[in-house]
Amino acid sequence: MVLKDDVLKLEGPIFVFGASGFVGINLLQEILKYRDDCYGISHNIKYAWRLKLAKIPDRNILYCDITYKNSVEILFEKYKAKTIFNLSAYGAYSKQNNSDLIYQTNFVGTLNILQAAKDIKMYVNAGSSSEYGMNCSSPEEDDLLEPNSHYSVSKISISYLLSYYAKFFSYPCVNLRLFSIYGRWEEPDRLIPKLIESGFDKSYPNLVNKDISRDFVYIDDCVKAFIQAAIKTPETYYGKSINIGSGVKTTIEDLANYSREIFKIEEDPVFGKMPDRKWDLKDWYGNYTLAEKIWGWTPDTNVYDGIKLTAEWNKEFGYDKLLSAFNDPKRVLKISPIIACYKDEQAIPIMYERLVNVFNKIGCAYEIIFVNDCSPDNTQHVLDDLCAKDLNVVAVTHSRNFGSQAAFLSGMGIASGDAVVLMDGDLQDPPEVIEEFYDKWLQNFDVVYGVRSKREASFFMNIYYKLFYRVFKKLSYVNIPVDSGDFSLIDKKVVKQLLALPEKEQFLRGLRAWVGFKQTGVEYFRPERMFGRSTNNVMKNIQWAKKAIFSFSFAPLEFMTMMGALLTTISFIAIIFQIVMKLFFPETPHGVPTIIVLILFFGGVNLFAISIIGEYLIKIFQETKGRPVFIRSKVIHKGKIFTDTDEILTLENYDKSKKEC
Repeated sequence: MVLKDDVLKLEGPIFVFGASGFVGINLLQEILKYRDDCYGISHNIKYAWRLKLAKIPDRNILYCDITYKNSVEILFEKYKAKTIFNLSAYGAYSKQNNSDLIYQTNFVGTLNILQAAKDIKMYVNAGSSSEYGMNCSSPEEDDLLEPNSHYSVSKISISYLLSYYAKFFSYPCVNLRLFSIYGRWEEPDRLIPKLIESGFDKSYPNLVNKDISRDFVYIDDCVKAFIQAAIKTPETYYGKSINIGSGVKTTIEDLANYSREIFKIEEDPVFGKMPDRKWDLKDWYGNYTLAEKIWGWTPDTNVYDGIKLTAEWNKEFGYDKLLSAFNDPKRVLKISPIIACYKDEQAIPIMYERLVNVFNKIGCAYEIIFVNDCSPDNTQHVLDDLCAKDLNVVAVTHSRNFGSQAAFLSGMGIASGDAVVLMDGDLQDPPEVIEEFYDKWLQNFDVVYGVRSKREASFFMNIYYKLFYRVFKKLSYVNIPVDSGDFSLIDKKVVKQLLALPEKEQFLRGLRAWVGFKQTGVEYFRPERMFGRSTNNVMKNIQWAKKAIFSFSFAPLEFMTMMGALLTTISFIAIIFQIVMKLFFPETPHGVPTIIVLILFFGGVNLFAISIIGEYLIKIFQETKGRPVFIRSKVIHKGKIFTDTDEILTLENYDKSKKEC
């Protein structure tokens, strides 16, 4: 397939929405052969496994959730696309059965693109033969549409939307009603790939009724149709729907016979092992007369040759690589970094960019949760802008300053990722270290904590921190790793245990060790705060030390017990000594200073003992009051602003159990 001349006629920049899909990756690859002003747009990094496997340059990959209007508008404002191919879709496969998401992605997403794409040359939409529904026997474009699924209804709605835009706004657009496209990069769990995979093993996959039919169109013919539609559609056909089919009815029995011949299979196929799906039909084939009339488009590859070409590509590319990437559990993992923010307005945008770069590099989906702990600067405005830019950013605002530990717990409560990463908002916790955390996590470590092998601080502070961690480890009744702060990756099962703990005053790095599970550390260099001055000081560090020791050690009480026993023994010995001296040395002098020193000494010891007991009583008092650890006053979540207390509380369980394919 050589489309160089046609591709060079496309007006750029070019957007390919849904580029991480099967048709999208083929279209993107064909255009990038001849020009580099084409951008493949994916909803999320976890869906972009084809883009990575195909080695599409990072500069040509963009991420955008088309269901979020602001995200789409920002994309068009930056790149000023002139030619748009929209292949984004949800609901085409049986496993995609969330009706709300079908309409949000297909219809609302398309509307957002149309509204944002101004002054364009052409918009080409990937429609579906499903729009015909029950009326699927060689239908012409103006025939009756009889939807038989939510997906079908959503696609019909788009066709009417495009017709409206073309008629009332002279919008340059066209809708391609695709029949059954197959070929390179198709999902391994689809019919043709399964047929080929089984064919390599001289067998057949599980098949439905032999009379079920489809109109199969090879991927190269489909790509040609998209490109020709973009450059050859006259204004009189703006807003029209055009069939892209072969015009040939191919049954499941036909496919089995082709497979038998291509792969030299000796056994006979068995039909009906798979149940028919509700949209399976016995007469489903198209009519491409209008496409031929407008663009001169005709399909060049029949099904038999197309299966052979696809099988050859699978062998050449390495079908195992494709299967491995498709089934790789890593591609569906999601990490939720939680950033405690206080006076970090300058650092937050840099933190965001570095985090996104890290997650794009490791190929993991993300949800970035910024917790504004009532920062007095412009932090909230910065977070509002980020949430408008990226739907994967969540902004939590506290009613007052509750401290970093409360901020982490607040973020953990609404995190939906498979793991969370706790970070300070001042960039002293380098986002790039997450890549090492991630590698350890994939090695089945449940907690991966950062170990500050070196920190950018004064000599005195370095000595203080080193000494504190080692003293704390000695005093604690749990094994606390030295030189490790809050910066860590924590698996969701550990997060669940941490959130279930009843105590109100929490010291997370200690609790992280207390809950157990499989843990390891990663060394890193902790730089100084990038902007402004640290909010920590000597008194705050002393408070942190007290909080840690009195939360995870009984050593102070044990020390006072030993001190009391020792002083009692000394006092008893002193009394005996005094009596002996009085009996044998009656002239032994008596001194008021001695009495005063003893009183001061024992009085100081008593006060010290009472103060230690008081610290433990304070902790008991704090726990018995039962006040909440934090109060959220506002949450921006999935593009929606929640300010009502009851609504905010419901976010604790928002979408945590939902797994979309």
